[in-house]
Amino acid sequence: MMRALPNSTEAYLGAAIAALGTDDFAPAFYAWLHRCIEIDNTTMLAYFQTRRPEILFCQARVPSVHERIDSDYISGAYLIDPFHELHVTRVDPGLYRLRDFAPDQFHRNEYFASYYRRTTLVDEIAYVAYPAEGVSVHICLGRDASSGRSFSPRDMEIAHRLSAIACGLVAKQWAGLSSSGDYTDAALVDRVRQRLIERHDIALSQRQSEVALLILRGHGSVSIGLRLGISPQTVKVFRKQLYRKCAISSQAELFSLVMPLLSD
Repeated sequence: MMRALPNSTEAYLGAAIAALGTDDFAPAFYAWLHRCIEIDNTTMLAYFQTRRPEILFCQARVPSVHERIDSDYISGAYLIDPFHELHVTRVDPGLYRLRDFAPDQFHRNEYFASYYRRTTLVDEIAYVAYPAEGVSVHICLGRDASSGRSFSPRDMEIAHRLSAIACGLVAKQWAGLSSSGDYTDAALVDRVRQRLIERHDIALSQRQSEVALLILRGHGSVSIGLRLGISPQTVKVFRKQLYRKCAISSQAELFSLVMPLLSD
């Protein structure tokens, strides 16, 4: 049996609807979501095709959640973030939980160690909506060190029940956003290859560059092989070639070499 939503939830939803089209919408929208599900933080942002994301609204109990969002995430790290990949692959509108779609080695990769762990996030879900062509808006809702708890099955049940309402409101509120161009991983791979040649005189093949990008996102050899249609052993060969050409011996060194190329 479904439990009733907390008292006055409808009033909070009404306030969010009344605020549509104004700067008051985001905080009112968050207040409604927080009334329905206990949330430690939110990050509302828009992803575009060929330009950096735009932060629409942030709130957190723990300052470290957003401490480096401008200097690290927006400047380039977003390109290897699992949520950005949802934008690239244009998933259906709805609710997504990071632990359900993150790459198999996400918690072991350098992006997680150098950025994500510092946010103290222990669980994260997001509503994904498409207010305009080439634009996706993600309403990320997190649990962090302030509570130290993951979302419960009951929390997730409620979050799914709210999905159509949340995505509909988001699409309406940010319908004025616009984007142009076409973003693909192939374009990103080409950019990295070109900049490695220009700045480091390192000439990677297309496949080596694809493997590098997937390593940075947190994919292991099996996952990379499935993505590229090659065997895990072949992935290991490309990884060795990649490391040798770059004169590196670890994922951390690969991260240090490539990340500055993404942030331009």
